Amino acid sequence: MSDLHVYDTTLRDGAQQEGLNLSVADKLTIASHLDDLGVGFIEGGWPGANPKDTEFFARAATDLTLKNATLAAFGATRRVGGSAATDPLVRALLDSQASVVTVVAKSHIGHVERALRTTPEENLEMIRDTVSFLRGEGRRVFLDAEHFFDGYAVDRAYALEALRAAAESGAEVLALCDTNGGMLPSHIGDVVADVADALGVAGATGTDTRLGIHCHNDTGCAVANSMVAVDAGATHVQGTVNGYGERTGNANLVTVVANLQLKQGVQLIEPHRLQESTRISHAISEVTNVPAYSRQPYTGASAFAHKAGLHASAIKVDPDLYQHLDPKHVGNDMRMLISDMAGRASIELKARELGLDLDPTSAEDSALVQRVLATVKELELRGYTFDAADASFELLLRREVEGALPDFFQVESWRVITDSQSQGDALSEATVKLTTGGRRVLRTGEGNGPVNALDHALRLALATAYPEIEHLELIDYRVRILDAAHGTDAVTRVLIETSDGETTWETIGVAANILEASWDALVESVTYGLLRAGVPVR
Repeated sequence: MSDLHVYDTTLRDGAQQEGLNLSVADKLTIASHLDDLGVGFIEGGWPGANPKDTEFFARAATDLTLKNATLAAFGATRRVGGSAATDPLVRALLDSQASVVTVVAKSHIGHVERALRTTPEENLEMIRDTVSFLRGEGRRVFLDAEHFFDGYAVDRAYALEALRAAAESGAEVLALCDTNGGMLPSHIGDVVADVADALGVAGATGTDTRLGIHCHNDTGCAVANSMVAVDAGATHVQGTVNGYGERTGNANLVTVVANLQLKQGVQLIEPHRLQESTRISHAISEVTNVPAYSRQPYTGASAFAHKAGLHASAIKVDPDLYQHLDPKHVGNDMRMLISDMAGRASIELKARELGLDLDPTSAEDSALVQRVLATVKELELRGYTFDAADASFELLLRREVEGALPDFFQVESWRVITDSQSQGDALSEATVKLTTGGRRVLRTGEGNGPVNALDHALRLALATAYPEIEHLELIDYRVRILDAAHGTDAVTRVLIETSDGETTWETIGVAANILEASWDALVESVTYGLLRAGVPVR
């Protein structure tokens, strides 16, 4: 393994993202996931600054068992005119019991004079006093030099002096922060190289102090800036999972690690842990309740998805022709998307992905592929989009390959009534008539909207014959008007996402009537769920 530090700050800096609010239990769960990923350090928060972070460190002492990572507490230098030994926030860092303390300090002369409202000399003394005190109490100390790159541009000598004050007092890491996120790679590389030379720091050797990098993504360059900093001599990289953070976020630590390890051969974490990165990235998204970004490098659902027929033809020969690496290295997988851009190779590869092997040398299978391709293109012309509804495409393909789908139920009719009282909310009632389990069933369901009512009525009608339906949950519902110029009589596309508690799938319905489109998507969703679970027709 490389000596380079992998330092995660999801629980502190990442938690500053707009709309992201983590409970103590959430933070403990995320910390366990980060430990499984194999990061070296987990910054847990700012004890003493807010009760939640103080409680996190208290509970971490008994509820969190870390096998790979070291927990770090974040704080600031002591107050102007005070003493580190008596500063309550510095004492709270000791009370956290964290063996590593990361202290943020001013390195920008303008911030010292206008934000701290003190002298340059007093700021340097604040750094020396705080670092020396914490080191004297047996803590490892990392320094976050706030606004370093902006400060370097204004007064290089003072920015370097702030770093020297920390290093001479015992700081183990000097992390250079692009706090405003405005830097570009060429500038980052030049400054880090200059700092390494000026301080006599050559990677992790030369002195007992190492340089670190902490980048925000306001120019879209956080990952690139982090990579350039490592090339220039930084041996400590900070970032967040999924690039969480305020404004446009922080450097995505998973992307940085994957780039360094898979592209440059720098072994940062064990390969089997890197192979867990997609699962962990998505698991943390579930905890934060921030939807996973499908086009995220390496771990996104679309990172290795292929839509164009030309791509599919090449991938059929060799997957590496249109992929920059094997997705299994990061625990992801290649996906074929079916659309009106699809060719024969796309259909054949998708069938193979679904476990339906088609023989390209067989005239019968070739004719089947051609029929499926023609059907897909005709349906997409009408508004369907199978690249967003894999489950619906699988049902279409199985109908062609197997002749028909399992006949779990036969729908006779359905209807929906919505009633609104002058002083109350509108409520919907749906009635479904179908045959299942050898008998005719009529059920009525209520809901806060017509689709909700239809969903309830369908579940009630199927519950006796298929109790497995209880595990299926509609988790997302999306509507798009396809030809808005037609006004209220426009064609509507409905996408429904369903979960069985382990995985999710999407189905599609298209019709001039929004309820008809919703019903079609609902029926396909249930059919796919029962088929996937291996439930027999009853």
